[in-house]
Amino acid sequence: MFVIELIYKASLEDIDAHMGAHVRFLNKYYAAGNFLVSGRKIPREGGIILSVGKNLEEIEAIVREDPFCKHGLADFRIIEFRASQKAEDIQKRIESS
Repeated sequence: MFVIELIYKASLEDIDAHMGAHVRFLNKYYAAGNFLVSGRKIPREGGIILSVGKNLEEIEAIVREDPFCKHGLADFRIIEFRASQKAEDIQKRIESS
């Protein structure tokens, strides 16, 4: 599994101008089965994506497709980890957060 951290380096005005394309990018990889959960950081300085993939190289290739990456609007940090436990009611917890 991978945690993808986006760190904005452009104004929120520029981020918002590309948000539609970014959401289409997210939807593509939700449909492909890679992305599990995503959202904005608080305060709004970037975002987080929890993802699955074959390897780091695959995730790096996916990240390069993000319009925020293509247009130099955000830096990305990818953290690989092996999930060893999960909450039984994870869906309920996500929905209530």
